[in-house]
Amino acid sequence: MGKPNLLFPTPVWTLQLDNYKNMNEQMYDYIKSEQSKDHAGINKSNIKGWHSKDFNLTEDEPQKFISFILPAIEQVMIDMNWEKQKQTAKINNMWAIINTGGAANLRHQHGNSTISGAYYVRAPKNSGDIVFYDPRPAPVYSHPNVTNPNLLNAQVNGVSPKEGALVLFPSFLDHSVNENLSNNERIVISFNIKIQMK
Repeated sequence: MGKPNLLFPTPVWTLQLDNYKNMNEQMYDYIKSEQSKDHAGINKSNIKGWHSKDFNLTEDEPQKFISFILPAIEQVMIDMNWEKQKQTAKINNMWAIINTGGAANLRHQHGNSTISGAYYVRAPKNSGDIVFYDPRPAPVYSHPNVTNPNLLNAQVNGVSPKEGALVLFPSFLDHSVNENLSNNERIVISFNIKIQMK
């Protein structure tokens, strides 16, 4: 008996980027500076945490950060076999979330984009996994009991944050962030990418 073919898989890339420490320090300073200018932030999926307004993508720090993550975005385009001659990956918007002890993010997705990303500037232990949910519509899909979750039967899957790690996923994919059980800041940079004609 052969293994089943995966006809409609949902890709989630988890990439540990090299030489991230300097970038993380620069982005930490930038994010804390943004927080000092706007203590309230905005309210989206965040529970207790601070959610920045969208970064000004023309500023130096976001520009450097975009250059830093660009090879990973290129890899997604290669893996997906998306035509690169006529299409380009454009980052539409980018923001930061700081979750301190007890903060979390409700289940949501990022509409009107192709790929979304989360990059970890600070990721203490037990600071909250990002959790992804099965995108298939529940009313037409039954979930028999399983002995152990695997790639074929799992209804949720979590990724633990790690400093210098970049998680890229289809923007339609529902996700949430578990409560930060540490006393330290969990700092993530999130962004949306649209694949569009050049």
